[in-house]
Amino acid sequence: MQHSLLDRIYISFLVILIISFGFLIFFISYFTRRSLIEEKMVTITNESTLIASQAIYNYVAGNMNDEYLYNYLDTYAKTLNSDIWYVNEKGDIVAFSGYFDMIKGDDETGTKSSGSSSIALLHKLPSNIYSLDKNFDIHSNYYLVGDFYGMFNGKVITVNTPISFPQSLGPSNGMIDVPSGALIVHSTTSDINEMMKNIYGISFIPCLVIIIIAFAFLGIVSRKVVRPIRKLVDVANDYSKGDFDAETGISSEDEIGQLANSMEYMASELSKLEEYRHEFISNISHDFRSPLTSIRGYVTAMLDGTIPPERQGRYLGIVLDETNRLTKLTQGLLDLNRLEIYGPYLNLTEFDFIDIIKTTLNTFEIKCIDKNIAIYLNNHAEATIINADKTKIQQVVYNLLDNAIKFTPEGKRIFIDINEKGEKLEVVVKDEGIGMNEDTQKKIWTRFYKDDTSRGKDKAGTGLGLAITKEIIKAHNESIEVYSKEGEGSKFVFTLTKAKSEGTHSGETEILVNPTKF
Repeated sequence: MQHSLLDRIYISFLVILIISFGFLIFFISYFTRRSLIEEKMVTITNESTLIASQAIYNYVAGNMNDEYLYNYLDTYAKTLNSDIWYVNEKGDIVAFSGYFDMIKGDDETGTKSSGSSSIALLHKLPSNIYSLDKNFDIHSNYYLVGDFYGMFNGKVITVNTPISFPQSLGPSNGMIDVPSGALIVHSTTSDINEMMKNIYGISFIPCLVIIIIAFAFLGIVSRKVVRPIRKLVDVANDYSKGDFDAETGISSEDEIGQLANSMEYMASELSKLEEYRHEFISNISHDFRSPLTSIRGYVTAMLDGTIPPERQGRYLGIVLDETNRLTKLTQGLLDLNRLEIYGPYLNLTEFDFIDIIKTTLNTFEIKCIDKNIAIYLNNHAEATIINADKTKIQQVVYNLLDNAIKFTPEGKRIFIDINEKGEKLEVVVKDEGIGMNEDTQKKIWTRFYKDDTSRGKDKAGTGLGLAITKEIIKAHNESIEVYSKEGEGSKFVFTLTKAKSEGTHSGETEILVNPTKF
């Protein structure tokens, strides 16, 4: 049977409470009982000392007969609810409480009584204490808890109190204490047991009240925690069935609320997955179909004689261009897929970033002259040596410049600004092109995305350049952002880490491409 989370919380909490209170009650009862026994031992020792000074001393000195001593011990035994034995130095039990009751029982029934005290003797009293235990020490002040060698029915507290009296050594030798045996008092533990029962009752009731209150509080807290979790489980089941419109209805600002918001955001993104899939297929189909249609058309025309042999060279060149376009598209898709799954292999070296810019700009010179576009370089950094993968950073610069030239009208300018930001170089590629709205800015990093304004104009574009650019910058643990407004151009800003080597091109502004136009 599967238990819910609430059941597990209740069971765990109950086990913890029971174990905790069990240990608490155990330690309280153990130390309380020990304290009560020690307190009773002190009381019995004091009473034994009093009995010794008032009765045993007179008995040993010959001032008290046996009958008076027995009566005296009986009186104290009933007061203390105990049995009292007087043992001499040889270990003989000289006197004990309950003597007259025992004699009375012998006379009336023919059997010996167990004594009038609250403790019943199981056997006849031994004549000598050493017959019970030859190692019994009557000269030490100590106590035992038990049935005292099987003499009593149940546990008793036995306290041994040694007795000694002063004795004169003569007119000039002073006084010494002479051992005169011991008083052995066996006291019942019934009063302690009764007191412990009261303590248990006092302890159990508060514990029970605490457990009830704790469970009530736990129920309130659990409902606030478990109920939202159950909602999350139900909504997750709906998501698993494809219903991404289900909402959790949780608006709290705690961790569960954050989880609910994350799940709803995930569902929103998953609901767009089908749309993204159709868009992806549409984009890749368009980009592959166009060159394939051109290749098929020209090859078919050459085969059926529509294009005469003397003109086939020109159209074979077009077929070659379309084939190169397909190759570029396929390679770009493979590169992007490898970057996203495995991450790029970076060959980090130190090189001058200015050299990369100049080398890359050489490839765009003819295109810039054709469109009357000028590219400016503004370097404000003292050191332009960076630590990065040279080939991949050149690809980043190429993709950004290619994108800027593509969307910059004739007669406009492109600016490359290099700024120093601590240990970083901040590179800005800004154009005076058509710009982008906010929705387009969010989509340009998506593979195969092409702005509608470029579709049909730039047949060579694959829609992968900016996606690859972002992955390369991400692999270098750097950042890239885009800032744009429609009609005001676009600005791409990315960072690079400077190397420790020094290389300077500071404070210069150059027109690197098409200087004759401006």
